[in-house]
Amino acid sequence: MYSKVVLLRFPREIVNEPIVVNLVKRFDLSFNILKATIYPRKEGMVVMELSGNRKNYNAGVKYLKNVGVKVENISQDIRRNEERCFHCGVCTAVCPTGALYIERPEMSVAFEKDRCSACELCVIACPVKAMEVSFDRALLD
Repeated sequence: MYSKVVLLRFPREIVNEPIVVNLVKRFDLSFNILKATIYPRKEGMVVMELSGNRKNYNAGVKYLKNVGVKVENISQDIRRNEERCFHCGVCTAVCPTGALYIERPEMSVAFEKDRCSACELCVIACPVKAMEVSFDRALLD
């Protein structure tokens, strides 16, 4: 199984088209939407993890580009600033993958980086901004 996190930018002319459905039906790909902002008649943006066999993945990315979607590879690194974190646990309530959780009986917040999907919900939720994100984007071929 091949999987990548990608940023898709939809021009306003195609935001109402069933493009993601076509990725599933035509290319046998699965997806996990991590973040999305789409407004009718305006540009849309979706960050998703796209998965399938490599041949289908490449064909799906080619399809996206052919219909006018800008595709960017996203490599994100979520880090916790240990000096800022006071283990309040707010981030654990919003983490969809369980990468952030409360260790008991210590009642401290643990972070398993390899389980993190880089959805950034913890970054938004953290009251002391202890969760930080850095991006490394490279336009896909």
